[in-house]
Parts: sequence; structure tokens; C-alpha cells
Amino acid sequence: MLSGPGRCIKNVTLSHNLTTTFSFITYEVKNRIATVTLNRPEKRNALNGAMVAELQQAFKQAGDDDAVKVILLTGAGDAFCAGADLEYLQQLQQNTFDENLADSKALMQLMQQIYHHDKIVIALVQGHAIAGGCGLVTLCDLSYAVPEALLGYTEVKIGFIPALVSVFLVRKTGEGRARELLLTGKLVSADKAQAYGLINEVVPKAEITDYVNKIAAGLCEEAAANSLKVTKQLIGMVLDKPLDEALEQAARLNAQTREHAECRRGIQAFLNKEKLAW
Repeated sequence: MLSGPGRCIKNVTLSHNLTTTFSFITYEVKNRIATVTLNRPEKRNALNGAMVAELQQAFKQAGDDDAVKVILLTGAGDAFCAGADLEYLQQLQQNTFDENLADSKALMQLMQQIYHHDKIVIALVQGHAIAGGCGLVTLCDLSYAVPEALLGYTEVKIGFIPALVSVFLVRKTGEGRARELLLTGKLVSADKAQAYGLINEVVPKAEITDYVNKIAAGLCEEAAANSLKVTKQLIGMVLDKPLDEALEQAARLNAQTREHAECRRGIQAFLNKEKLAW
């Protein structure tokens, strides 16, 4: 609805609340925010093949839903995610190489799905995030943790390797920090994780849910969906291409975005000194 100068223009969309039932996670859509919750608190939200498959399904569902603008990833109980489930690790030892490769590729596909997702993904880390759990945090666009949370990649301590997450961690923190975290396998405090660039902010436990939901709501209300999607693509593209090629692609995306309906509406509102609610 258009309004006079100084008043708000709203891009009216069909808003809905939706809850979908899974076995190892929960999925809920409310006020354009899809909340994906790792829901094995008795197992410290440890990952197994079934949970990875459900996460893939949930992120696809959020991507296909025009009423979803932001995805919030969190955990139930005291831990965000303790990494791989012990029974799952035992099963992997019985697998053939081809079975382990297929399993690894399933996790790889989930990581690619989160990292390249069209929607902004925010991690609310309400407890420890270890190994694969810390890997999930690494993939998110924005991450917020409670002061009590410990984060780290402990794979080398059990003779394993943080193979897939290393690709993303080097991008996020730089080679030096990635070497320190991955080679030592040490757990670091939330404050140190923030200093390393692994998370964005440390927020008290009593405040973090409201704080992160306000950030998510702000993205929903104050930024155009297409602008968020394309900006995320630009950030991911920078390290993949030579400078001149990246600039050429950025120029093309710039030109394409200027033709988008959201951009036209946003510029019109700016010129008319009207506040726009997305």
C-alpha cells in the first residue's frame, strides 16, 4: 500500500504460521522467520544421518516458501550440538569406502545448501557447539552465542579430520586462525570465538532469544529479500574468482538488480522520503 510523504509503504505479503513435524528437529514458521531447532537434547543434539537428511529437507522447505525471509538455526536443551552421535560414529567404522563417501557427500550437500541459501541464516548458539556442531555455526551468515558456550573442532583428537568445515572456516576466519582451531582441536570461549571472527556477538543467556529474534525481524522489515539474496551471492563470490572477473560479475549483478521491482520501489520511496517496510 502506498502512502503520503513520511509515512510507511508496505510490501504486502501473505504471512502465515506453520509447524512441520520431524523426528530429530523441529521446524516452525512465524512472522516470516523459519526456526529450525536441533531436537535431540538427551543426545546433546548430536548429528546422525537421519538428522542431516531432515535438516536438508527443512532448509529446502524454507527456501521454497515465499513467506520465509530469514532462517534461525538453534538447539534444544543445554547444548547447541555436540557433533556426531556416538552410535553414528560406530556405524561409520563398519561402512565401506563408498558408503562413507556417500555419507560425507550428504553432509557436504547440507553445508553447501546452508552456505549458498537464498535466505539469510542466523545461528542462535545457546550452548556448546563442538565438531560438526561448530561446523554448522561456521556456515551461518550471522551467529550469536551465550557467554557459557564453548566452540571448537575436536576431530583430530579422535583420529578424524575436520575435512568439510575447513573449506568454510578458512574463508571465515583466515588461514592462521583456521590452522590454530583445526590443528589443536581446542575448545574456545564464546568471547574468543567472537575475537576470531567465528561468531558475531556474545549475548547473555536471558537475553539472547529476544536479541536474535529482533535482528531477524529487522532483516525481514528493513531489507529487500532480493537485495539480501544477491548481496549474499556477492560475498560468496569474492574468494572464488580473480579480481577482474569478480568485478565484472558484480557489475552485471548491479545492473540486474536495478531492474528488479524491489529496487524500483525502494528508490521511489527514498526519493519521495517515504519509509518502506519490506
